[in-house]
Amino acid sequence: MKKSNSSILIKLLVLQCLAVVCLSQSFDFFYFVQQWPGSYCDTRQSCCYPETGKPDEDFGIHGLWPNYNDGTYPSSCDRSNSFDESKISDLLSRLEKDWPTLACPSGDGIKFWGHEWNKHGTCSESNLDQHSYFQKALDLKAKANLLQALQTAGIRPADGKYHSLESIKVAIEQALGVTTFIDCNVDTRGNHQIYQVYLCVDTSGSNFIECPVLPHGRPCGNKIEFPSFSSDSNHDEL
Repeated sequence: MKKSNSSILIKLLVLQCLAVVCLSQSFDFFYFVQQWPGSYCDTRQSCCYPETGKPDEDFGIHGLWPNYNDGTYPSSCDRSNSFDESKISDLLSRLEKDWPTLACPSGDGIKFWGHEWNKHGTCSESNLDQHSYFQKALDLKAKANLLQALQTAGIRPADGKYHSLESIKVAIEQALGVTTFIDCNVDTRGNHQIYQVYLCVDTSGSNFIECPVLPHGRPCGNKIEFPSFSSDSNHDEL
């Protein structure tokens, strides 16, 4: 009887371990999401510059998110492999620049990056360890270079002008060769602002691909602006 109970227990433990492995392996592609900082500030009552200072007026990384082809996504797949700052110590300066936190109170980014790894990164750990996950996201930002893609097409966010959704999408798609999805924010004055840009990436985290399914985001109007930090009055710390 004892032997039988022991056998059952072992089988249950094996099944639990397999479940964790399956969760970490079972995804079809990534959403690589970047956001415009001035628009982030207009989506909330306040925002704060990180402890390292005012970020560049450039797109910042929001996350690299595993997804399924049916539009759903895995989440928090391995609670035994939580975020460990020491594993990405050589990437901190790049993370501070390209993946800054704007949450209040001001922080160093550790909480933000930890959340992204624990919720999303652990679901890709069959392909990417923690260091690789953040390295890949940083490399994707450099590879996409959204600001340069827009400027090449004559769209200069710093000029304070409105731009059409189509012109923004075409500029990015011509530069990268894949379709993008743009999520917009509406400020208190009713202006539509570019908020987030979604690109799809293969499961290696290396190559942009056509999106198997587009995300459900907020629609954009015909005229879109790129708000600057200076035009926003809701910063807790300036």
